[in-house]
Order: sequence, then C-alpha cells, then structure tokens
Amino acid sequence: MNEFYQVTFRKKIYSMLELLQADLDEWVIKYNTERTYQGKMCCGRTPFETLFDGQRL
Repeated sequence: MNEFYQVTFRKKIYSMLELLQADLDEWVIKYNTERTYQGKMCCGRTPFETLFDGQRL
C-alpha cells in the first residue's frame, strides 16, 4: 500500500478502476523483476531471481 497506492494517488486521478489496475499490474512486474533487494534471502537479486534460484535447489 505504501509503495504503490500512496505514491500513485498523489500523482494521478483515476476515472476508471481498469486504469488503476493496469498501472498496478505494470508496477508489480517492475517491482518483482527489476528492483533488487538487499535482504537476507535475496542478496542483491530481484525477487523473481530469488524465487527461481530456490526452485532449482
């Protein structure tokens, strides 16, 4: 909620729920595939890389 909705609602006014959903879908893809995470399990990898690396084990 803090990372998407609060930022998005400050930048844009949505007239239809479908437009908000489209922006959310795009953000989720970027969040999981482009953003690196420095937590204990990710160690600088993206969440998707961490997930798929764990499945190979």
